[in-house]
Amino acid sequence: MAEGLSGGDLSRLRRLNARTVVETLKGGPPLTLTQISVRTGLSRASTDDVVRELLEQGWVTEEEPTAGQVGRPARRFRFHAEAGWVLGVDICAHRTLAVVADLDGGVRHAAMTAVDPDADRTARLAAVDVAVETCVAGAGVRGADIWASGVATVGLVDRDGRVASEALPDWKGVDLAAHVGRHIASRPVLVESDSKLAALAEHWQGAGRYADDMVYLFVGSRVGAGLVVNGRLHRGYGNAAGEVGTLPACGTNLSAAGPSWPGRRGSGAGDWLDLLGAARKGDRAALSAVRVYAQQLACGAAALILTLDPHLVVLGGPYSADADLLLTPFRQELERWCIRTPEVRLSPLGDDAVALGAVRFALDHIEEHRMDTPARPTMPSA
Repeated sequence: MAEGLSGGDLSRLRRLNARTVVETLKGGPPLTLTQISVRTGLSRASTDDVVRELLEQGWVTEEEPTAGQVGRPARRFRFHAEAGWVLGVDICAHRTLAVVADLDGGVRHAAMTAVDPDADRTARLAAVDVAVETCVAGAGVRGADIWASGVATVGLVDRDGRVASEALPDWKGVDLAAHVGRHIASRPVLVESDSKLAALAEHWQGAGRYADDMVYLFVGSRVGAGLVVNGRLHRGYGNAAGEVGTLPACGTNLSAAGPSWPGRRGSGAGDWLDLLGAARKGDRAALSAVRVYAQQLACGAAALILTLDPHLVVLGGPYSADADLLLTPFRQELERWCIRTPEVRLSPLGDDAVALGAVRFALDHIEEHRMDTPARPTMPSA
């Protein structure tokens, strides 16, 4: 005869059932107890118990009955996405973008602060402060209502959350977790490189929603990569997985495309826009430079593909709307090097991917560490 469940086993089972109900309700319409029972596979009695407990904790809320219904309407429940909030911050060379979202990932407010690409650390951190403060105030929440924050930055981030490369002027060694944490009452602040968090966003809401194994390439005036393996962001032992942009042969920036395009002035964002615009109009020299860049980009991508054998490669970044110009030469070069060439798609998220990935990064932390505690004590005040 099978042994009975211990008290610890029952407690774990209740937690698993509660998470199952929450995941069923997230992002969907309000459901009745019967509908929740059918979708989760729990018995009607167990569903009733779980929903009652989640109501008491604040994770679930009951919808008001629909006006005009005849008879006693069935009770309907939804995930209480407004029980708490998360902050996502994207720090790049020319701007800082901050986003406040609810626990379902719905964006409540966003704020952007422009910054000089050559700004020093003090000026850039001041721009971060303005973006975060403006965004939190515009969302109508307090810093204490932010349960977790995700911060994305240009450059490599080490395992302790500090910037480990000089991707921006005077940026190496900056402690972004401590700096952003001043605005949100020292709640968890998670820091990661922008390309990795963009990959997380693509897997969540973008081109990689149905791909558990994916390579995301951040293309433009620099190259970064993010890897999703078995449905999870892969960071590597030292958090340096996918950093093919450090290889000069892999299309590090526009200057790697060579001198064949006479309109080239350097390797900045404006230069990329000029190049892509000229290529779009059929300029032969610009098309040649794009082709060279695509071939060099494929060199680094092929190394990742041969190692991971992903289902999908996504081309993203701030200029992904024009990345279709890269597709044909990029695919042709991959076919030269790869045993199996994966599907290649353009990012539908574009310049918003990094901030959305920072939001997802914070939500993942909450789902992993907070679901076992009541939501209600830290609900926003009226």
